[in-house]
Amino acid sequence: MTKRKQIVKDVVREMCGLAPYEKRVMELMKVGKEKRALKFAKARLGTHKRALKKRTEIDHILHHGAQKRKHV
Repeated sequence: MTKRKQIVKDVVREMCGLAPYEKRVMELMKVGKEKRALKFAKARLGTHKRALKKRTEIDHILHHGAQKRKHV
């Protein structure tokens, strides 16, 4: 992914926030139900591969959000 494309994606994510199903996946992951989060994402997105990618994306958001709060 190009640098410009990544910046645009980050700005859009920051301005628009998460979709409702992404919030649900995040909540499931927070309570430790990663397998259930994967199943839920798969049901919403259609394929296992997309669900895995989305789960890692949400996990990345969770970890970076925690790190940002520590630095502030």
